[in-house]
Amino acid sequence: MDLDEHPIFRPVPRTGVIYVMTEAASHGFHYGHPDWANLGQGAPETGPLPGAAPRMTHIDIDPSTHEYAPVAGLWELREAVAALYNSRYRKGMPSQYTAENVAISAGGRTALTRLAATLGNIHLGHLLPDYTAYEELLDIFKAFVPIPVVVDADDGFALTPQRLKAEVIGKGLSALLLSNPCNPTGQVLRGGGLRACIDVARNLSCALIFDEFYSHYLYGAAAADGPSVSACRYVEDVNEDPVIVVDGLTKNWRYPGWRLAWTVGPKDVIERVASAGSFLDGGPSHLLQRAALPLLERDVADQEARAIQTAFDLKRQLSMDRLRSAGFTLDPAPVGAFYCFASLENLPPSLQDGHAFFRAALERQVIVVPGEFFDVNPGKRRSHIRSRLKGHVRISFGPELEVVRTGLDRLDAMVRDAR
Repeated sequence: MDLDEHPIFRPVPRTGVIYVMTEAASHGFHYGHPDWANLGQGAPETGPLPGAAPRMTHIDIDPSTHEYAPVAGLWELREAVAALYNSRYRKGMPSQYTAENVAISAGGRTALTRLAATLGNIHLGHLLPDYTAYEELLDIFKAFVPIPVVVDADDGFALTPQRLKAEVIGKGLSALLLSNPCNPTGQVLRGGGLRACIDVARNLSCALIFDEFYSHYLYGAAAADGPSVSACRYVEDVNEDPVIVVDGLTKNWRYPGWRLAWTVGPKDVIERVASAGSFLDGGPSHLLQRAALPLLERDVADQEARAIQTAFDLKRQLSMDRLRSAGFTLDPAPVGAFYCFASLENLPPSLQDGHAFFRAALERQVIVVPGEFFDVNPGKRRSHIRSRLKGHVRISFGPELEVVRTGLDRLDAMVRDAR
């Protein structure tokens, strides 16, 4: 049966990164292949880092973990997440997170899907550019209307409080979804700007849904604020302020294979998220939740964050220097996450289109992601408009240093050969 033509089943498009990895596989790539440089997939290196806590190498199985865990997550892990957020961001504040403010899920996409399933008949804003996987998520649920909010390179891809206020009022937004630090631009909403955006959301009753999966990846002035960034620092009342945060072990603890994440927010939102989880996914792994408990201790989490910032900043500097010397434009430079969102405008004409660049890189056994995929377009409602991001690519410095260096060497040679 051809599912693409069958009337019962609708076609389900591959998200940008899945498309990229599928195309790479057709050229011979597979995970662990020694000849490929995977600078496309959003995955951090998972081995030991200098100064980091020891990596988990085994899990002891308690027979009790063979049973189902609660859909909202183990109470102990929910308490541990709440305690970490209170310790990091809410010391001395009268309103504190509790286990009832936390739901555990099997990965970030699951957490976001649960949240999307709880939204009503509203206008949901989303930034452009932003995470490619949001596109299908924003399209599959029909209760809300996704509304794009465009941020420009000329403005540093930044969302300001003034802009947020204008968008909420002008477009009638009831909620806004955004990654912070941003995937793909590496920009960070922090400090007074983040506080002011939360004030706007509170005053206008607009929920802010923060994807904080890169909150340990901070560089320069952003890293001086502390080991991590979170909107939770500027919440006044944890049960009244319309701020919801999603994070997990995938990026910030460098355990992507665990598929373990959490949602932090007002109790009534968490109750709805758990209810959605009961029919969407049934809840996360009991075993992995137990194993994750030591990772949520404040000292361990902060040690991991600082080690990440030191190791990944070296790769960031290397990537920026090599890309700029090859003719790429990085404006602005990434100060968070582990990506360079590079403009191709000054490269040879044959490489100025993101898809053409991607395919040329595959021939050099390097994987990157065309920038157009981050021009999130649910329902393809803007397909008649040429994407303003066609002249960009996202290049990851997430892998090990030698893989990053190899990939940059090959991209540099590719550009030189095209001149």
